[in-house]
Amino acid sequence: MYCFALGISERAGVPLHHPESRRTSEKKLVADKIDANPKSSFHWSTACKRFASAAQFALLAICCSLATAAEPVTAPVLKPHPLNPPKSVGSVSVHATFELLTISDINDEAEQVGLSGILTLTWKDPRQSFDPVQEGVSEKVYSGDFQFNEVFVGWYPQVTLANTAGQYDSLAVVLRVKPDGTCTLSQAIEAAAKVDLNMRRFPFDRQRLEIIFRLFGFDSHNIEFDSESIAVTTKESFTKVPQWSLRKIQASNRTLNASNTVGMGAASAFVVAIDVKREPLFMLRLVVVPLSLIVLLSWSVFWMDRSSVGDRVSVSFVGILTAVAYQITLVGIVPNVSIVTMMNAFLNLSLLIMCAPVFISLYVGTVDRSGHKRGDRIDRRCRWLFPLTYIALNAVILLVSFFVF
Repeated sequence: MYCFALGISERAGVPLHHPESRRTSEKKLVADKIDANPKSSFHWSTACKRFASAAQFALLAICCSLATAAEPVTAPVLKPHPLNPPKSVGSVSVHATFELLTISDINDEAEQVGLSGILTLTWKDPRQSFDPVQEGVSEKVYSGDFQFNEVFVGWYPQVTLANTAGQYDSLAVVLRVKPDGTCTLSQAIEAAAKVDLNMRRFPFDRQRLEIIFRLFGFDSHNIEFDSESIAVTTKESFTKVPQWSLRKIQASNRTLNASNTVGMGAASAFVVAIDVKREPLFMLRLVVVPLSLIVLLSWSVFWMDRSSVGDRVSVSFVGILTAVAYQITLVGIVPNVSIVTMMNAFLNLSLLIMCAPVFISLYVGTVDRSGHKRGDRIDRRCRWLFPLTYIALNAVILLVSFFVF
């Protein structure tokens, strides 16, 4: 068969090769094509390299999984949450400083005081510590409501006004964090506080206005104000109120009952005590001096003729009506309080002293018509008895107000 094909091929002029020589020819043809196309050679080498890299990556992944499976399983370490108070031995100590800026109003009737100041709180939280070299700053500053409320992440002591009268506004805020974790929070506040006023000695009274700042949400076993908390004031001109003068300002600590707090027990409170004194000159020149002159003029009836009873009674009633009209005018000036103040006692005493000459004049007229001469003697005695009685009773009012109440 092969010889027959060989003869045909020879006659046709086409060479016929052996199968082995045919395979060799095909390989040579492929090699010639590769040499003739260098781009195909490049793709072939790249594919080989990618296959080798994938094999190495798969082998590395298998080794890592086997090593992880061989390691023992350990429980994760729980770190304290940054929104909780820092862990410390005992309670967290907070240093408070209050700088009084202005006293806007002291309302006697409502027993309220309006003021503004800067409340500064300082505490240490190790979780806020940082490396100044790595951060590039010597301290972190969060200024304004947005940075403090949105950017800063951490715990801070929340303070409320325990004796608020409805207004407690935070006007500005800035938080500074030191590298060791010391945090200083400063807030500019404007508030109205309910205070306890003792008006017995009005207008010679002195009052202590207490502003009570309370730590909200935690009792004194967790967070408390330290004993070195202070209160200061700035320029005296900004703290002056009409009829009042600032004497001193001081700070102290106390605890509030659990019924007044939100927490597990009694809360720590920072108390700012502002001692003020009323300037009495305004009330003296507006009330005391004019009314005293009216009372003195009402005693002129004791020098009038005892037979002219009608004229004496008319003069006395003019003084009484003048005093009543004067008291009506003073309704908006004198504090409308339920207790009897020194000024109330003085006004009532003056009115009674002016009413007494009416009865004396009527009695003297009755005695004069009966022919007795006791009327002159009564007038002469009343000329010095009324002034002495008026002065003595006012002295008693002063003594009772200052030494009893």
